[in-house]
Amino acid sequence: MDKKRLTQYKALEREKRKLQAEIGKLYDKLENVPVVLGKVKGSSKDFPYIEQHVTVQMAEPRTADENARKILEKKKRLRTVEAELEEIRTFVAGIEDATTRQIFEMAFLEGKKQREIADELAMERSNVSKKISGYLQLSHNSHF
Repeated sequence: MDKKRLTQYKALEREKRKLQAEIGKLYDKLENVPVVLGKVKGSSKDFPYIEQHVTVQMAEPRTADENARKILEKKKRLRTVEAELEEIRTFVAGIEDATTRQIFEMAFLEGKKQREIADELAMERSNVSKKISGYLQLSHNSHF
């Protein structure tokens, strides 16, 4: 995990909310697709089961298919975003040192500034920066 990925957390949360809203709107559109008449093949209920063409009401196929395709695309991206968010949360939760974990939670998950974190934890801002850099360097080196 690197700092660039961690700083994406808030943007990923925004993207998740946006995708959820877009999916909801697409489902609303899907429910309001214009109704058209279409023909389907069927057979009569009784023997000799003669083929018949029946007129039915149905959603306009192109619009319905396009909306369904967009929903699938948005859901796929949403799953990716949710997986990235979970990966970042898991990384932060796995930090053993309580102070370092709190710094990472505040900095990356809550989006607080280093000055705010330093004030809250009664430490110097430079120490907050050193904790972040040091842990990221340590975690980077331990994976290679």
